[in-house]
Amino acid sequence: MTKVDLKSPTDLGANANRDVPAALRALLADVFALYLKTKNFHWHVSGRHFRDYHLLLDEQADQIFAMTDDIAERARKIGGTTLRSIGHIGRVQRILDNDADYVEPQDMLAELRSDNQQLTREMRRVHELCDEYGDVATASLLENWIDETERRIWFLYETGRTSPNS
Repeated sequence: MTKVDLKSPTDLGANANRDVPAALRALLADVFALYLKTKNFHWHVSGRHFRDYHLLLDEQADQIFAMTDDIAERARKIGGTTLRSIGHIGRVQRILDNDADYVEPQDMLAELRSDNQQLTREMRRVHELCDEYGDVATASLLENWIDETERRIWFLYETGRTSPNS
């Protein structure tokens, strides 16, 4: 089998071509892990607020999944490679899975809020790396994703708040 050079031409430099795609691969693994956890909770939520939580989690999962292709294609555009399998995701992801048979709805919301906060921290680290290398295009994408993720955190926080009247 012939080895094919997959490196796309870019003016970012060799270190950026190595470091930014590696950071994007890890970020993509986290995004896939968060997507699947969000869908898992969407599928398995139950209780008094089922409809509201079910719809919220479905909307958030769609938003999370929408990031995946852009992250992978950005890594390719700047000369890197991206994830290749579920196993690759499992080796790289930092957001933990939840395989529990049952999770209380409030615990689902709290866990997803925490995971989205972790994702925001990871995106900020990648943004700092992009700033180091002058990769404004990746940084710009990250800024939008950080804003979207902060919105998910806000919704999860407000939805999960308990009050004497709830």
